[in-house]
Order: sequence, then C-alpha cells, then structure tokens
Amino acid sequence: MDDVTLNGKICPCVEVVEACGEWFVRVVEEDQELSRSFEIESFALAYAEGQRRRLGLDDFTRL
Repeated sequence: MDDVTLNGKICPCVEVVEACGEWFVRVVEEDQELSRSFEIESFALAYAEGQRRRLGLDDFTRL
C-alpha cells in the first residue's frame, strides 16, 4: 500500500485488505498513518466505514 498523494500533499484515504486470514484497515490522513488488524471481515468493514465517514470521504478502497 503506497501513500496517496496529489501535488505532493498526502490525501486522506481508507483501505481494506485481507492477508493470511486477517483483515487490515489502513487510514491515512494529513501527517498520520494508522493500520489496524481484525480477525472478522465485518468488523474491519465497519471500522473502515466509520473512518470513511469521519474523514468525509466518498468511499474506501478494498485491495
């Protein structure tokens, strides 16, 4: 997962990916990047949706 940039500025984003039976949610905003892992897909998706709303994004990305 790479940083999302526009004109050299990091754009907020929320990404969800499954790896080795775990679900990971990555939240990028201004000067912070946070990753959380979940054992249950629905928990990861609920967390991603909450972060999407908090950041005012149209959608989150499933990789």
